[in-house]
Formats: sequence, structure tokens, C-alpha cells
Amino acid sequence: MNVPLPALKAPRAHDQRWLLGTLRVLGLTGLGCLLLLPMLWSVAALYFDVRLPWLRVPLAALYVLGLLAAWVLVKRRWLVAGLTAGGFALVLGWWFTLQPSNERDWQPDVAVLPYADINGSQVTLHRIRNCDYRTETDFDVRYYDKTFDLDRLLTADLCMVYWGSPNMAHTMVSFGFEGGDYVCFSIETRKQKGQGYSAIKGLFRQFELIYIVGDERDLVRLRTNYRQGEEVYLFRLTGSPQKTRTFFLDYLRRVNDLHRRPEWYSAVTHNCTTSIRMQRAAADRAPWDWRMLVNGYGDELLYERGAITTNLPLADLKHRCHINDRARAAGQEADFSRLIRQGVPGTGL
Repeated sequence: MNVPLPALKAPRAHDQRWLLGTLRVLGLTGLGCLLLLPMLWSVAALYFDVRLPWLRVPLAALYVLGLLAAWVLVKRRWLVAGLTAGGFALVLGWWFTLQPSNERDWQPDVAVLPYADINGSQVTLHRIRNCDYRTETDFDVRYYDKTFDLDRLLTADLCMVYWGSPNMAHTMVSFGFEGGDYVCFSIETRKQKGQGYSAIKGLFRQFELIYIVGDERDLVRLRTNYRQGEEVYLFRLTGSPQKTRTFFLDYLRRVNDLHRRPEWYSAVTHNCTTSIRMQRAAADRAPWDWRMLVNGYGDELLYERGAITTNLPLADLKHRCHINDRARAAGQEADFSRLIRQGVPGTGL
């Protein structure tokens, strides 16, 4: 026996209008959310990067008012979205015209750029910084040149410097040679006189990039002995002698690049950690991980990948790699580098 199926009712006109209206609202809401980030970035770029101080606030305000007027007055939302995207493209195009410079009124500790002469296995580093500190802000800037033999390069160590949040750290790499010589590299913002570091400003074109080549009695001791609230951990990096040599030469290449041609610092793409990855050839770069950006967890990442000693639990390793007390005890000693490594796993000291 065949039972007839009930006839399907055709959608009512007002139901169709309600559905279309809902989809339209959702689409415009999604589009607005998608455009919000570039809108905010454009306003911030105008506020921070316009070089005429008296023009920054009016120009940023005019941009905001123009967008608000468009969204209120123009009824065709797709046209408004196009105008918003066009405004972002215009600001972005202008922003890319801003050029870095090596000729500014620099703070004394970053006023001089290092460079390297490479002749076979002999490397002469010029302008190795070795500031003599009385306090964090009271110091004499000194430089020296030194020749290193790549055939005597033995080790690479990572310094992680925490200054507040456990999520973020400043990273430095120090290379050790036979005879107890060390040279340290710190990737930083090159600040002008009167400038202070700001993570927000670091997202824009406010600072040039600098690779400071320094003595550990400068770059490490500044953070352990003179700056308040900074905690320093020193990890011995694993890797073959050839990888260590390549790593060192990567730094020298970037040092010379910046000596010839300035570049902008970026808190995301060209900071103290991401720059280390980017200076390597693309084929040699480690796989991307979010902890490269939130670099306070970088030690965890390196531990998982076996790039640092793994024969201890990570918590115990960090405890033994904390060098502040040893650095304060070493003070002005000539063998500062040896003293801060005593007890650090992997160093044999």
C-alpha cells in the first residue's frame, strides 16, 4: 500500500528575505572584522611613522574620521569596503618608502657599527664593544679589534635574558675559541639619542637594526651585574664543529651586510630571535614554531629538538644554567667568561 508523502511547502517570501538579510549581516560583519586589523595598523603607522611630529595626530585623526564618514554615509557596503582596503593600500605603499639610515644622532653605545674582514680561516673583527660600566647608564664606550682563527672555533652558547615576563626574552649568542676567547653577538634596536625601546613602536619603522659584536664582560655583565631585574641563562648549544663554524659565518655576513646597508628592526620579523633564523640559508632554517616569536619558551623548544643539553630535566638544566650569581662574583675578573660557565652543563667546567 502506497502512502502519499505530504507535500513540501514552498518557502514563504518573508522567510527568504529574513535568510538573505541574516547572511548579508553576517557577511558584512565578517568583512568588517577582516578589515579592522589593517585599519588599526594604518592609523598606528600614521601616528608613529610620519616624520613631522606636528602632522602625526591630525593625519591619523583625519584618516579615522574619513573611514567613519564612509561607513556611515555610503550605503553600498561593498564600496565602503573597497575604499577601506584602498586606504590601507595607500598607507602601506607610503610606509614602504620609508628608508633606514646609518646616519643619525645615535646613542653612544650603538653609534659605531662593527664589521669583519675574512681571509681564509682568519677573521678580524673590528669594533668589538667593551664598555666599562659604573652603572647601567654611566659608562665609557670602548672598542677593540681582534683576529680569530676559524680552525680554533670550538663552541656556541645561547644566552637568554628575561627582564620581566616569562613569555619574552632577549637572546644573544656567544662563540668560544681555543685559549678561552669569546665573542658575543647581540641583535638589538639601534636607538637615537632620546629614544627608548617600545614593543609597540618596534612593530613600525622606528628603529634601525644593529648586530652588536661585544666582549662578554660588556654584553653579558651589563645584564647580570648592572641592570635591575634581568635574569640570564647560558646554554651550551650542541652541533658539529662545521655547523658551529657556519653559524659564526652567518653572523659575520649579517654584520657586514648591516655595515654596508642599513635595515629596519621589526619586533616580529627582524628581532633578536627571528633574525637568527632568517640569517641562515632557507634550506638550513629550522621548522617554524610559535616559540620562535614568543621566545621566552625558546629554551623549551631547543630542549625538545636536542639543540641544548638534554641529560637533565629542563627545570634542573635551567637552574644550573642561571649565571647571575656567578657573574656578580666574577665582577671585573679577566677570566669572566670562564667563571660564569662553571657548573653549566656541557661546558666541562
